[in-house]
Amino acid sequence: MFPNHRNSAIRCASLLGRRAAICAGTVLATVALGAWAQPLEKGGADRQTTTNPASSNVIEQAAPITLKRAFDAAWSRQPEAQSFAARQEAVEARRAVTQSWAAEPATLELSTRTDQLNRGQGAREHVLGVAIPLWLPGERSRSAAVIDAESRSAATRVAAAKLRIAATVRDAFWAWVRAREDLSLAQDRVSSARALAADVSRRVKAGDLARADQHQTDGQVAAAESALAESQGALTAAAQQLRALAGIAPGPGNISDIPSEALPSLPPSFADLDAAHPHVADLVAQAEVARRTVALTKVQTRANPELTLSTTRERGISADPYQQSITLGVRVPFGSDARYRAKLAGANADALELESQTRLARERVLADLDAVQQRVMSAKLVNEATARRAQLARETRGFFEKSFRAGESDLPTRLRIELEAVEAERQAARTRIDYAAAISALRQTLGLLPE
Repeated sequence: MFPNHRNSAIRCASLLGRRAAICAGTVLATVALGAWAQPLEKGGADRQTTTNPASSNVIEQAAPITLKRAFDAAWSRQPEAQSFAARQEAVEARRAVTQSWAAEPATLELSTRTDQLNRGQGAREHVLGVAIPLWLPGERSRSAAVIDAESRSAATRVAAAKLRIAATVRDAFWAWVRAREDLSLAQDRVSSARALAADVSRRVKAGDLARADQHQTDGQVAAAESALAESQGALTAAAQQLRALAGIAPGPGNISDIPSEALPSLPPSFADLDAAHPHVADLVAQAEVARRTVALTKVQTRANPELTLSTTRERGISADPYQQSITLGVRVPFGSDARYRAKLAGANADALELESQTRLARERVLADLDAVQQRVMSAKLVNEATARRAQLARETRGFFEKSFRAGESDLPTRLRIELEAVEAERQAARTRIDYAAAISALRQTLGLLPE
């Protein structure tokens, strides 16, 4: 029984007769209503928590996510990652074909001849033969060279696909980090605006400030709450985009700690760019496959010849015994100059196209490296400058906060200093993220995966 109910019972016990009965009934009704209202209040709170439409609650309940974790999860969902083992198996199977002395699988030939439907003298002939396609001169070794190049190309294709996925994940991840930091700053702004509004409200009640000052601070609270709602929506959209890539819902993590990748050391020379950068290495490998395909096409001037081996069992009439003979032959198809020239021209076109793409990719990567290096240096300088500005703005806000409480400064000045401090904090946070994103972009340009 609650204290209020117990006090009512004591008062009722002191009464007599009808008044005591009425009072006791009132106490019982109060207890019953209180016991019945508690589950309703609890259930209402549960319903309010459950049906809260703020999507930020869903994000906060999820586990924190890092750039490497997001990349690993996104790559595991890609078709290239799931089909790589099957492609390697196909390449090994084709390599086994080049180790065989037959260019194609052998064919079995069966035939029979009889005069049963015309003369009927018992003539019979049965032929059993095998035809084995043979390699053209130089075709076997050049086919093996193409298979070796395709094996290397399959590996570089996977590395280039990883780099492409890394670029997409990096963009989505840093967009989410920016939205997360904006939400944190918006929450701090709301807290600061509410604290200032509460201080002004107390001073208005004391007669130190006018009602107009209260309206100004209430307007700042409304503006801060509106910005907070927009930040929550932006964070939800960024989180959903990252979730669509990685398949996992990102959590807030430690908002005060902006994640960053290690600043890579630039190579002294980019002469080995073909082997270091996955995208360029992929094009180089594809161009090598195309060149070896051209070399293979030059020896495939006709279809493969066939070695035939057959045995024949025959008789002239039914009274004759069967005779056995063996036939060994070679079937050499004629070549077609038009078909050969068309096939060779197509292979040459593919090789030239891939070589041009490789050259352009090298130039593009080198140009991107110059631009990203400048971006990193610029972002570092801007980050240092905005950090100093934010520190000065925080100190200035502290000075004017004390002076405003002491009545030495007016409200407009206090609001202006508060807005300047909020803007300085926002720019400092943005530039910290921009600097970390610039380092990530430099690693992306160098062909390095997230870590």
